[in-house]
Amino acid sequence: MFAALKNLLADLGQFEAPRRFDEDDYRVAAVALLVHIADADGVTDAAESRRLKTLVKERFGLDAGEAAALIREAQQSDREAVDFYHFTYVLKRQLDDEGRHKIIEMMWDMAFADGTVDEIEENTVWRIAELLGVSSRDRVLLRQKVAAETKAEAAPVGPWSQKPARGEA
Repeated sequence: MFAALKNLLADLGQFEAPRRFDEDDYRVAAVALLVHIADADGVTDAAESRRLKTLVKERFGLDAGEAAALIREAQQSDREAVDFYHFTYVLKRQLDDEGRHKIIEMMWDMAFADGTVDEIEENTVWRIAELLGVSSRDRVLLRQKVAAETKAEAAPVGPWSQKPARGEA
């Protein structure tokens, strides 16, 4: 009886069952890797949490509730994973080269979220890029791109932020 009522309300658009992401959904695999990067140094700080939510909402076109559900699913997947292979297998099967490059770019974005990229984050991105078939050259170029964007976003704006020309003081 309750199930019939729930179905009726869902059909009417007044009740929507919570969205569940399948374990073979490339978005779960991608976000699990982002979660892993955020926690690679042992601490997921507020800046990393904010950036993770923003990346998930923007890159996958989700609202706040859907993004939170996807992040929870990805966190669970990351906790249960023994290695990166399942995630990279799903991503390689479902994404083309450009899509896999976007994943590495998002990983760099996550690594830069707290202002520094430590060697564990660097090594993790390198290993995942290798598993995804992203070349070392492309991995480095993506790192430089994200670093430049991050630096530009963090740079103060206005005439007071410019350094005086040589000889001026």
